[in-house]
Amino acid sequence: MKKLVKQIKLNNLEYNANRDPAVYRRCANESFRIQAMLDGSGAVECSLTDASGAVLHKQSVSAPGTYSHELSFPTPGVRLVTLNVAGAGQNFSKSLRLDVMEHAWHG
Repeated sequence: MKKLVKQIKLNNLEYNANRDPAVYRRCANESFRIQAMLDGSGAVECSLTDASGAVLHKQSVSAPGTYSHELSFPTPGVRLVTLNVAGAGQNFSKSLRLDVMEHAWHG
């Protein structure tokens, strides 16, 4: 059986929880781009939820294909969003840490 999600990208880089989080940081009101490369066939339901479980975005994608969504936050802080993918009898879930800075580094 093929894996439903082949790869996850955050800001056009392959997501790796062990990578320095500074690589993925954005300033307030700058967009985070979340992508999921999907395998298999048929319709796949993709959604992003926040830490409270509220749905931020939901979309149906034809597999194989790519789910893509951009979101931004107006205030600094750390946000935890969860990417949920369901289709072809499989479920996939991955939590992503999004760090929002107040302003860009100077120096």
